[in-house]
Amino acid sequence: MKAASGSTTSRSFVAFVRAEYPFFIGLATAVTFLALGNQILEDVAHPLLVSAIFVVLLAAVLWSAVSVVRHADCLAVKCGEPYGTLILTLSAISIEVVMISAAMLHGANNPTLARDMMFGVVMIALNGLVGFSLLLGGLRHHEQNYNLQGASAYLNAIMALIVLGLVLPNFTTSLSGPRFSSIQEMFLIVTSLSLYIVFLFIQTGRHHQYFKEATGAPGTTAAGGHPSPSHFKSTGFHASMLFLYLIVVVVLAEKFAIPLDNCIERLGMPQAFGGAIVAGLVLAPEALSAVKAARGNQLQRSVNILHGSVLASIGLTIPAVLIIGMTTNRQVILGIEGGNLPLLVLTLGASVVTFGSGKTNILQGCVHLVLFAVFLLLIFSP
Repeated sequence: MKAASGSTTSRSFVAFVRAEYPFFIGLATAVTFLALGNQILEDVAHPLLVSAIFVVLLAAVLWSAVSVVRHADCLAVKCGEPYGTLILTLSAISIEVVMISAAMLHGANNPTLARDMMFGVVMIALNGLVGFSLLLGGLRHHEQNYNLQGASAYLNAIMALIVLGLVLPNFTTSLSGPRFSSIQEMFLIVTSLSLYIVFLFIQTGRHHQYFKEATGAPGTTAAGGHPSPSHFKSTGFHASMLFLYLIVVVVLAEKFAIPLDNCIERLGMPQAFGGAIVAGLVLAPEALSAVKAARGNQLQRSVNILHGSVLASIGLTIPAVLIIGMTTNRQVILGIEGGNLPLLVLTLGASVVTFGSGKTNILQGCVHLVLFAVFLLLIFSP
């Protein structure tokens, strides 16, 4: 009996290692760079070494992010909507806050870094990922349905926070430049957090039905983009593994911010390009899950993920960077300038039109992909 029990335990451990080997690889990478310290990450005298470190950290972060998606998807099925996507969204935004904080506290003061990262999240999520999801979903299912009330709630809060945080600073006159005074920053911190908390109360409590699949949506698959039930373990297991993977991602992301910041400062890379890279890393877990859900004709889950990531990014990241700026006496510029400002306004308007009828098709997807192409163009040719 003891031999059989030991054999079963051994097989279970081997199965666990095979299923979760990305965790051990990510953990080993994180421990290695923690042991080596930041000196090797700061070495810009050897471009090949910097490039190799950049690629290794990027691959490790993305691999761990894929595993975050896997466990978040299992929790989404077990907990149901909107709790599953909320878990994934808050997990990813915690990565964004850590990466922005690490980049802000490293090297020379760059007052527009947080703004560029948040703008990148908005453009990648609302244009690139929404467009890609609607295009793939439309090609496969022709028309797709979603809950109009839920999408409207998301866009209402998103538009308010984006205009207050990223547009209004261009038009205030208390200080020169597109930035807020201390009193205005305090007001924005309180209002952003308050509005996001109210939205969470609506999403998880009083009106949680707004964020579920539209009743009677044709062709909606039961499994959708989720893993099959045969892959499920206990809720505690998936929650624990998601938490462990997130710790690994946070450590790796913090280390990744150092060579990224060095490249921006010393190699003459566009600041907006660095923000787009970080935004892409932050959105990697949501991107995979959202596109998979759209292809499985679960467009409401895709809407919850992508719109939720933008709302959390603006509602939580702006207060975080403003608090960091206040406590470290670093200037923070939030106002979007140049061609990015009309592009942001056009994106919000296109989002309202796209999610204003309860149905989508490939046309809306193509429109958002065109706007995403403009975003990429303005990075290198402002």
